[in-house]
Amino acid sequence: MSIGIKVSGRIGRPAAEVFDAVVNPKKLSGYFTTINGASAPLVAGTTVTWWGSVPVEVDEVVPRKRIVLRWDALGDDGKPAYKTLIEMDFEALDDGGTLVTIAESGWREDETGRKNSYLNCEGWSQMLACMKAYVEYGINLREGYFRSEMRGEKASPDNR
Repeated sequence: MSIGIKVSGRIGRPAAEVFDAVVNPKKLSGYFTTINGASAPLVAGTTVTWWGSVPVEVDEVVPRKRIVLRWDALGDDGKPAYKTLIEMDFEALDDGGTLVTIAESGWREDETGRKNSYLNCEGWSQMLACMKAYVEYGINLREGYFRSEMRGEKASPDNR
């Protein structure tokens, strides 16, 4: 058995627009991968880079509906040890908005796996909040958010 997390949030825009905010590297870099951006669009069968150094393997892309990704989980030594699976689902709502659900699974049942799953749960929750602000209002909530940025350093997802 492995550890997994799931978060959801409503974005007040149509599914096509919300979906594009994830697959389009320019838009994703405007609210989530703000430091060093996203290298390319999410296309099934490719590997893109987020934050300039994190490889993200794209397994599945169903327009306006679903994105499935894999990326490295870090071991005790801070080096890639195995892959976790990220599933993003986009549900068009009757009110014109979109319910986005992000699930990540596959962490090992050990202290490092638990710790990393909690950190990623925090990160995906931040992504949803930042996506809502960006897609609905054009606001980048992550700018200057991390301690390293306050010191003028380049940030990555691991040195908050």
